[in-house]
Amino acid sequence: MLDIKWCCLLVFSIFSCVQCMKVDRYEISMPNVRPNRPELYICTPVKVDPSNPYYIIGFEPNATMHVVHHIILYGCTEPGASLPVWNCGEMFGDSTDNPEFQPYSPCAAGSQIIYAWARDAPRLLLPEGVGFKVGGDTAVQYLVLQVHYAHIEGFRDGHTDASGITLQYTRRPLTKEAGVLLLGTGGKIPALSVENMETSCIMTENKEIHPFAYRTHTHALGKEVQGYVVKKNNDVNKKDEWILLGKRDPMKPQMFYEVDVNTTIHKGDVMAARCVMKNYRSHETYIGSTGKDEMCNFYLMYWVENAPPLETKYCFSEGPPNYYWGLGDNLNNIPDPGYVTNALV
Repeated sequence: MLDIKWCCLLVFSIFSCVQCMKVDRYEISMPNVRPNRPELYICTPVKVDPSNPYYIIGFEPNATMHVVHHIILYGCTEPGASLPVWNCGEMFGDSTDNPEFQPYSPCAAGSQIIYAWARDAPRLLLPEGVGFKVGGDTAVQYLVLQVHYAHIEGFRDGHTDASGITLQYTRRPLTKEAGVLLLGTGGKIPALSVENMETSCIMTENKEIHPFAYRTHTHALGKEVQGYVVKKNNDVNKKDEWILLGKRDPMKPQMFYEVDVNTTIHKGDVMAARCVMKNYRSHETYIGSTGKDEMCNFYLMYWVENAPPLETKYCFSEGPPNYYWGLGDNLNNIPDPGYVTNALV
């Protein structure tokens, strides 16, 4: 149900600002689903009005980490399925294995991440004048809510779940369009070792982007996740400049934090991320979708003025042992991981 009001919204968050505008609220939630097996990813879609653009300016999670491992809000041109709910995990499997939740991807076309939540992170309110433009003539014609249910013990007695997100949005045109770039890796972590999982991508689009927030995500083995922009110096024997956008312990609330430095990113710059992983297990651990696997993700939220956000939405590498910074990507002056340990306990 839509709650429309005229308000002067005083934002008490990582961004201190006052936004005076007509703010609408819309809740996207699971339609009382009952997950029937562990590590299930469930998606549900919402069609966005194509006749008008809307600007999302805030996200209020309605979930708890005791029930939900994580939530991702996708923007899609076409949803992954024409169903009220479906299985949208990364490892889809055989459709006959779980007929109640048929397997499809979150988006069939135009996939991009708008928001992500985990570990009881609080609400997120964007800086003044910044919003995610959806609907209208944009590529985002659907919003798809993905909820990862790691455990199902609480549903065995017939309980259902309506976890989701309440969106704050406005119809007032905003000049600063928000976007998210997701950096991540594939690869594996050797048994009883500390491993750096790294990725990098060159900015190829002729735009100036303004990073303002970041979020980190791993599973159980992550110790620190770092994100950088690298200013290349192509002169002989000159060193690259690595600017730290932010670093966090991914075991803390996985909210969006304000970036550490006021900087802009341009064509020719390199976006880079590193996850320091500590594998205390006696076997290799691979990147994957379940709690027994790992993930290495750095989400960078940014805005672009008087222009749409980047066409590039994802920046992924093969990860270890096939990719590290400096291995074929012409990076130098690489920063120390900053996390050193000889103890694997």
